[in-house]
Amino acid sequence: MRWALETAAAVWLAVAATAMAMAPSGDPVRGGKLYAANCGSCHSLDANRVGPAHRGVYGRKAGTARGYAYSPAMRGARIVWNEATLDRFLQNPRAMVPGTRMGFRLTDPVRRADVIAYLRQQSR
Repeated sequence: MRWALETAAAVWLAVAATAMAMAPSGDPVRGGKLYAANCGSCHSLDANRVGPAHRGVYGRKAGTARGYAYSPAMRGARIVWNEATLDRFLQNPRAMVPGTRMGFRLTDPVRRADVIAYLRQQSR
């Protein structure tokens, strides 16, 4: 039994390490520039605009930024924003949360990783 648990743990660690190696590592400096150029017309770190404020988004439950009028779809989403959920959402928001008002897509995985690194940095 112990051998099976140790083997399973070793396999899990190998899979996790491979997944981490395959995922692009984001650059928050580039991400800040991309955020300003691509997200800044609708979002701000500290103020709700067309879209909600993003400071503190990393680790926050979706649809809960104070003072923002979310779509019913986003209010009902059972998502906590982290690297994986932000990556999936930014790639195709309407596929992840049908009914969301966000239509902008960031299809390049390196650029998504950079923006996510920036948002994570701004959420500390």
